[in-house]
This record gives sequence, C-alpha cells and structure tokens, in this order.
Amino acid sequence: MPEVTEVFPRAWVEFTDPANEQQIIRADLTWLTSRYSCIYGRGCQSIDPAVPYGGCCTHGAHFAGKEDQARVRGWVEQLTAADWQRVPTGRPVKNADWLERDAEGARKTKVIDGACALLNDPTFASGPGCALHVLAQRLDISHVETKPDVCWQLPIRRDYDWRQIADGTQHLVITLTEYVRGMWGSGGHDFPWYCSSNTEAHNAPEPLYRHSEDELVALVGRPAYDALVLHCDAHLAARSALSLTPLGDAGLAPHPADPDQV
Repeated sequence: MPEVTEVFPRAWVEFTDPANEQQIIRADLTWLTSRYSCIYGRGCQSIDPAVPYGGCCTHGAHFAGKEDQARVRGWVEQLTAADWQRVPTGRPVKNADWLERDAEGARKTKVIDGACALLNDPTFASGPGCALHVLAQRLDISHVETKPDVCWQLPIRRDYDWRQIADGTQHLVITLTEYVRGMWGSGGHDFPWYCSSNTEAHNAPEPLYRHSEDELVALVGRPAYDALVLHCDAHLAARSALSLTPLGDAGLAPHPADPDQV
C-alpha cells in the first residue's frame, strides 16, 4: 500500500470568519481540495491487522467532553437490534454496556473483541460498521449528529490558537488541516496502514471540501464554510490554469497522494 510522507509543501489560506470578526480561519487548501475520502468497507486495511474490519475504531472513542458524551448516549438509547450487533437486552442502555475508562480515568467507548463496542463486525446482518452510522442512515440524518465528535472529524483536524495582531487585540485562529499519522502520538508510527496519506483513499469523485460539507459546517459554521468553498474553488481553478503551463501545478501544492500526483 503506497503511503506518502506526511511532510510536503502545503498551500494555506487565512480569512476572517464572516460570522465573527474576532476569528480567523486558517485552512489547509492542499488537504481540503484533495481527493481523500473514507474507504471503510471499500479497501480500508484497519490500523490494527488483528481486527481487519476495525478501521480506526480499534481503540474506542474518547469524548470531547460531557456534552459530547450526553449527546451520543441519547442516540445509543435509540439503537435497535437491526442497528447494533451488541445491543443489550435491557433498557435503558447501561454505561457498562458501551462505556469504560482509560488508564487516566477518561470516559471512552468500550473495546470488545479488539474494537469499539458500537462497531458491528462482518458477521452482522447489516455488515461491518458503526452502529451509530447505521442509525443515521436509517433516520436519514447526518452521521455528524449521531457519532462521537472524534469519529466524524477524523481525519480532519481542527486546532485553536490565539494570535495578537498589530493593534494589540487577540484573535482566535481556527486551523483546519489533515490529521496525519504523527498526530496520533508515538503509537501512530506503529500503524501498519493509515488512510489520509495512502493513495488508495484518494480517489473520491469530489474534493474533500465538497463531500465533507456536513463535517466542515459543524467545525466552523455555515458562513465560514461558504467562504471556505470560494477559496477552495479558486485554488482548484488556479491549479487547473497553471497545469497548462510548462511549470505544471506543483507551485500550488497538490496533495501527493492524489491520483494525478502518483
């Protein structure tokens, strides 16, 4: 499985959030205009070969906070036997059925048989995949509503930083970029396969900023997303125009895992 290095030239853009003039959106155009998409069930090799259907769910999911956990619990309560392979017989669902604490005491989804308790394996009638994703499809809503924050965000990364500008005021900088292998910490280097840098996962018919609209709107809001689309469109148009010159489009930093780059 060919995997590109995570260090390569990237194109960035910064703009003021239309909904908040005290916020700056800093966006990785190389990543957002790439042809990456999740290929779970369509060639994903899993970060742990011992659980080949596990995708990136083999460690369970940590929650962003109490609100994230409470929101997900509400959806877990709605799961049926048609959605969830490991649905408990009793109701309401008890914490012990799907939650546990990590070594530092933080709440996360329980790991059963080497993967998240909410992950259905290939023997399940609905096939492998997250029970909360199955629920979202059944209810015809976005999986962003039903899944833990970390699950629908990955491998998009959102970071926050404060910047003092020339007049001395502080602006919040919201960065959108690729959650590369190294961002998992030391353990990330042990993954035998990781999707965002892998060429097999860069064959989407649309660029990431288009097919991941729900995720990006949830991360930065609709006004900022609409502005981001204009910048991404312009970036792709510039790359297309530059590709007709002897220089090619390398000066606008395409993602090296994209199909026309490998």
